[in-house]
Amino acid sequence: MEQLDPNDLLIFARVAEAGSFSRAAERLGLPKSTVSRRITQLEARLGERVMQRTTRRLMLTEFGEQLLEHARQVAAEVDFVTALSQHRQAQPSGRLRVSMPSDFAILLLTDMLAAFIALHPAISLEIDLSPRRVDLLGENFDVVLRVGELPDDALLVARQIAVLPIGLYAAPGYLAERGEPASPDDLAQHDAVRLLGRNGEATGWTLVRDNQQWAGVPPGRATANSLELLVRLACVGVGIAAVPDYFAAPSVRRGELRRVLPDWCLPAQTAWAVFPGRRLMPAKTRAFIDMVQTALASAQSVPDPVSA
Repeated sequence: MEQLDPNDLLIFARVAEAGSFSRAAERLGLPKSTVSRRITQLEARLGERVMQRTTRRLMLTEFGEQLLEHARQVAAEVDFVTALSQHRQAQPSGRLRVSMPSDFAILLLTDMLAAFIALHPAISLEIDLSPRRVDLLGENFDVVLRVGELPDDALLVARQIAVLPIGLYAAPGYLAERGEPASPDDLAQHDAVRLLGRNGEATGWTLVRDNQQWAGVPPGRATANSLELLVRLACVGVGIAAVPDYFAAPSVRRGELRRVLPDWCLPAQTAWAVFPGRRLMPAKTRAFIDMVQTALASAQSVPDPVSA
């Protein structure tokens, strides 16, 4: 059998729905003669009639009734693609509820958020910066930015927006006073400003260089659950901090921080945009996620903090 043209199935579905060649032709934007010819071609390829034509009405044959279910699936997919195209072209509008770590918002995305607000006057942006993990669906958030591993949830979709390399940073004044560590073992002679884990304990450091690995919890008297605070404490000389290069880069450029043990790094973390697993993402959500990803890609292109 000659291969079927999916467009013929679409035309057949439209004719069956409209009940006449004339109405179907009008809805399809095609001449009536073209619609009639395509149905005749479809029947020729299938080797069997799909409808009986009279001067008053069209009636589907038994085979036509069976074929109609499959033809409707083709029509539904065409309708979906058309709606998707129209949806993407529509002006984003409405209330957009977003949750993200405060570190992201303040250290990385402040300029991007201001630009988003200016670019989309029809969107009312609500940002939650609480450190807790919000219930995206239960609290009616449109999108949540998260870092690290994500729990499995069939109702949600996650899109990777950035990979965050992590290094050690300290203030030049601190290093001038305490000396610069030459190896990870030297960290035992230094103070660290450490990240507070969910278990209430200071998070240990795992440093990697090529095939070498060092793991430990460096000494320190300051622990916090805010990367922004760790950066600020390191800038004023409290100790060495392990923070994403993205977050340290502005302070490195201003001369407030310097990379420590530049050949060593901590395992990178992945940043995600998480949103409800709807078939069609609202234009406002898509516009926000796209702009966040663009902003993070631009931040990644800044000069390497090691060489700054």
